[in-house]
Amino acid sequence: MTVSLTFTIIDYLAVAVFAITGALAGARKGMDLVGLVWLAAVTGIGGGTMRDLLLAQQVFWVAEPAYLYIATAAAVLVFLTPRTPKASDAALLWLDAAGLAFVSVVGAGKALASGAPASVAVLMGVITASLGGILRDVLVQEPSILMRREIYITAAVLGAAVFVAAHAAGVGNAGAALAGVAAGFALRAGAIVRGWRLPGARMGGEGPQR
Repeated sequence: MTVSLTFTIIDYLAVAVFAITGALAGARKGMDLVGLVWLAAVTGIGGGTMRDLLLAQQVFWVAEPAYLYIATAAAVLVFLTPRTPKASDAALLWLDAAGLAFVSVVGAGKALASGAPASVAVLMGVITASLGGILRDVLVQEPSILMRREIYITAAVLGAAVFVAAHAAGVGNAGAALAGVAAGFALRAGAIVRGWRLPGARMGGEGPQR
């Protein structure tokens, strides 16, 4: 499978999954269809937009409007699908985990294709994977994932790093992408199911201990 085809398929899937999480978050707040479309688009393409701007490349959805159509379709699907609040919460959590894993690999792959070094590629993967979810949480006035101690950004780092390392080792694009997605998703899934988290910073003085 060619580099272009591999990342086009993963990119479409990633935008669709993240767009659904944006629309689900909006639906929980009772937003109308126009609001859901807006939130789905921001969530689906926000991280990739920042990545392309930082890499001084043409923004991907400007060159290929199909990404906007995918985000719109995701919002319409959520709008038309009945669900319970509990099912909506679970779907949001797990789809966000899948989107994070997919997008971290896409971002790293696009950075490598642009000639960026490995360290920059990993960072671009993390930015691509996390910014859309952060914007989503801010827009629906939910606490940002960055303010919680559960593993989230670390999963994006792992997914992007595994992909970049596999690519450097000569693994084919499809295999490297699969390894990166699996690693990132597995770590995020562990955080969801097992409550894995990193230790927080310790404050000096007489403050309460946790």
